[in-house]
Amino acid sequence: MRAAAFLYPWDVVGDPDAARRTAGLGVAQVTLAAAYHSTRALTPRHPDHRVVTARHSAVLYPPDAERWAGRALRPYAQDWVPGADPYTEAARALTEAGLEVHSWVVLAHNSRLGAEHPESVVRNAYGDAYPWAPCIARPEVHEYLVTLAAEAAVRPYTRGTELESCGWYGLAHLHAHDKTGGVALSGAAQYLMSLCFCDVCRDGYAGLGADPEELRRAVLRALEPVWAGSGGGGAGDREGEWAEVTAALGAEYAGIVAGWRDRAADGLQRAAVAAVRAAAGPDFRVLLHADPAPHRCGANAGVDPRRILGHADGVVVPCTGSEAARTAALAPFRGPGVRAANFTVVRGMGGSPDTLAADAAHAAAAGADELRLYHAGLASDVDLEAVRTALTELSGAGA
Repeated sequence: MRAAAFLYPWDVVGDPDAARRTAGLGVAQVTLAAAYHSTRALTPRHPDHRVVTARHSAVLYPPDAERWAGRALRPYAQDWVPGADPYTEAARALTEAGLEVHSWVVLAHNSRLGAEHPESVVRNAYGDAYPWAPCIARPEVHEYLVTLAAEAAVRPYTRGTELESCGWYGLAHLHAHDKTGGVALSGAAQYLMSLCFCDVCRDGYAGLGADPEELRRAVLRALEPVWAGSGGGGAGDREGEWAEVTAALGAEYAGIVAGWRDRAADGLQRAAVAAVRAAAGPDFRVLLHADPAPHRCGANAGVDPRRILGHADGVVVPCTGSEAARTAALAPFRGPGVRAANFTVVRGMGGSPDTLAADAAHAAAAGADELRLYHAGLASDVDLEAVRTALTELSGAGA
């Protein structure tokens, strides 16, 4: 199986051994961040630092001033990695080490954008704004994300892209000093707390036959048992989550909400893929980080697994966890296209690098034809040695 590792430009820039070390893992590709959200990241082997703090969402290259001239929503430049274009510097070094580079583009996840443009974010049924979650149904957000996808994906030394958060983002968010775990939320409750009631979404629900205010009150009623502690807390499986949403809102309102949100997500995904292809040409591969349940939100945005491979070249699917969960994530994607199984290989982040060979073999049996390894820059030396051993084993087995 073709394997790729995730990296940030700051893992490579300033470390003359990083590209060679990554190639030595046995991967064929690096998925390199070009547009990324705020984070605080360890760099265990870098000669100049151990922690990088990316204070806000930013692009890791100089954005095109002409492209963004006159636009209210536009990407932010970074200043925490030295150099004018750290993405290109890292991509060049990785390419010279024999690795194929694909860009890693985070789209609908941007806290600074939401803080500065609160009118453009998801607003829940209680009226709370989610600054980290741009509302993808809003025309100005759709235009911004499609434009960003085309610019951030198509960079020098880059042969393809992976688009993360290309769909709805919601309540769940690894936020600074997060304090939202006091009440356990089921997958259905997470969804209800992620429904948007901005003016555009309210008009969208009305256009499909719902009374937006009655729908909002129905969401509030459905959530009341959750705050009392009797609403359940397990994530549940995908079908069970949606059955719970339907029971909570009624079939008509659940269908209207799904219809509006699925239309917005599908429109964004199609437009982003088309924009990247128009900018890059036909041989540039476009994959989406995806979940096969259209109602799910987040980095692995919900997609229609029956249709997504008709316009994208493939999907990257989270596969860390049980064999049953892995099969449920991969099996719905049918037809031609890449199905990349994404495994966390950092022990400190819940990964299991020691079982990677067996897990990858199971993923292949469940339909995966490529591997993604999260994250070569964050992993310890012990984790990386386990990855190297697993990839050697898989290569020898012909997997």
